Amino acid sequence: MQPRIFLPRQSTAVRMGGKGTRKAMAVRRVLTLWNEGELNGEDTRILRAPSLEKPLPFDAEMIEAIRDLWETFLDREDSVGLAAPQIGINLRLIAVRTRNFDVKGREQRRLDSEILVNPRITQTRGDLVNMEEGCLSCPGVNVEVSRFPEIKVRAFDDEKGKKLNKRYLDFAARVIQHEIDHLDGKLIVDYEGPVYAPKKYHNVVQSFFDNSGSL
Repeated sequence: MQPRIFLPRQSTAVRMGGKGTRKAMAVRRVLTLWNEGELNGEDTRILRAPSLEKPLPFDAEMIEAIRDLWETFLDREDSVGLAAPQIGINLRLIAVRTRNFDVKGREQRRLDSEILVNPRITQTRGDLVNMEEGCLSCPGVNVEVSRFPEIKVRAFDDEKGKKLNKRYLDFAARVIQHEIDHLDGKLIVDYEGPVYAPKKYHNVVQSFFDNSGSL
C-alpha cells in the first residue's frame, strides 16, 4: 500500500466516539487500533467484526450491554459518540450526543444524549459535507470524512425497546453516521481523505496502513 500523507497540525475535530435514569454499571475500556508504540491486533479484530442485531424483547445480556455502553459513554467528556464494538460488545448499539455539544458536565451530557438500538439510516438528504473527524479507537489521528447533512434513522430507543423514527441534522447526523460505521466494522481510517496526525504517531499509523490487509 502507498504511504498515506500525514499532516502534523492541531485539529479542531471532535471525537465521535439516553434518556432517563439508569443504575450505574461497568465503565469499560475503549478498544483502539494502536497505541503510541504498537498495533493492537486483538482490539482491531473486535473492532472490525460486524455487529449483531438483537430482537425484542431484549434479554439480560442486551440490557447489560446497553447500560455498560451508557455508563462508559457518560464517563468520557472527550467524545460525542460511542459504539458498542468500541467497548468489546458485538451488538448493534450506539450512544450519541445530539445537541449542546459544547456544554460540559455529566448531567447535561446525559440529558443531551441518546441510546439507539439496532439503528438503521432509512433516508439521506443534501450534498455530502467534508469535515475532520477523530475517533477514540484511532488515537492521535483525524481524517477528513464526507457525510450527509441530514438523515432519518429507525431504531429502538433504550432498553425498553420503544420504536424511534427520527430525523437528525448537521453535526448530530454526522455523529450518528460515524457510530453506525462502527457497527459495520468501518472506521475513519477507511476513508480516503487526508490524515492528520502528530509526528509521534506517524510510524505506528503508517504501519497500520501497511498491514491493514493482514490484521
